[in-house]
Amino acid sequence: MPETHPVLLCRNISEIGQTAQQIIRFAGEEKVWLFYGGMGAGKTTLIKAICHIFGVQDLVNSPTFALVNEYRNEKYQAFYHFDFYRIQHPEEALDIGVEDYFYSGDYCFVEWPSHVDVLLPERNLSVTIEVNSDQSRSIYLHKI
Repeated sequence: MPETHPVLLCRNISEIGQTAQQIIRFAGEEKVWLFYGGMGAGKTTLIKAICHIFGVQDLVNSPTFALVNEYRNEKYQAFYHFDFYRIQHPEEALDIGVEDYFYSGDYCFVEWPSHVDVLLPERNLSVTIEVNSDQSRSIYLHKI
């Protein structure tokens, strides 16, 4: 059954850690997180904050050209970060074995998921970021 969280407001970058903690609490056991938002909305920045809270020590950056980055925390848990902005056809994601990642039981953070929508698992957490006129961010969470 879908579950929607009230909108989160992140007024500035100093609040991003608190916002990331709220998202993690809401996500519960969901492992595939889909990040929606326009260019420059803060998807990668938010993923960096989430990874930091999970204890990832690796440099977290957008895998625009590699399509996927793998990070590990001190417990050796895997976190996969996808950026499908450059994907022209979902088959390109299949070529990197995206379905294996999605169903691995590890965390998968997906930027530009609409480019591979036919491949997305039914169960996921949708994180939609909107930039407000004052440059704050409204973040909508929806769990399916």
